[in-house]
Amino acid sequence: MLAIIKRNGEEFNVDLGKPLDISIPLRDDQQPNCFWAPPFETSPVKMDGFIGSTAEGGFVNFKNVRINPHGNGTHTECVGHIAKDAYSINDCLQEFWFKAKVISILPQKIGNGDKVITKSQIEACEIKDCNALVLRTLPNLKDKMQMNYSGTNPTYMEPEAAAYLVELGIEHLLIDLPSVDREEDDAALLAHRAFWQYPKNIRENCTISELIFVPNTVEDGDYFLNLQIASFTIDVSPSKPVLYAVL
Repeated sequence: MLAIIKRNGEEFNVDLGKPLDISIPLRDDQQPNCFWAPPFETSPVKMDGFIGSTAEGGFVNFKNVRINPHGNGTHTECVGHIAKDAYSINDCLQEFWFKAKVISILPQKIGNGDKVITKSQIEACEIKDCNALVLRTLPNLKDKMQMNYSGTNPTYMEPEAAAYLVELGIEHLLIDLPSVDREEDDAALLAHRAFWQYPKNIRENCTISELIFVPNTVEDGDYFLNLQIASFTIDVSPSKPVLYAVL
């Protein structure tokens, strides 16, 4: 299914029939987790003889869902994640198609033993003519789809790298890590603050998506991104980012 997408006066041909889903499916028994969040889980409603599970003899599936979007799977967040004032992802994300660049980076080990993504590494990728960046860290193992990151001090992004993305005009950052910031940083959240330019020059329309997974079959390069969320009126929502190759 070929389509023409117009963006900033340019036309791009994409094949909508070949989506590249970079979200992580959530299953009760297989899911990533971070920041010691309670796990994603579903359970059938049971009351007054009613069972909301066809597997248990009910006539429909009618289930409750427990989720912490920041800690369970692929999610997209707005500046409301760190702001004192209320910002909802439903208000901040009003467009859903973006010119995107996929890059792959092997994080560097710094003096304290942490692994980080640096400004110089991003500079070397020569990013231009896009407003969304999809960052895949190496090695790219399928374990990311069910990794328990809590207490492991995962890779994160230097604040200088996040600030550089602002200079490049990147409005939507997607990354396969639990956070752009260090797991424990005394609540500094420097990369989040740099990307959203909080609190002095807030970029309300910009988002960060974390815990994505970019399969190895997806090559580095130019794509169109469709970024979909649930209409949550909080700072974050589970999300489904999908890439489409530019023909």
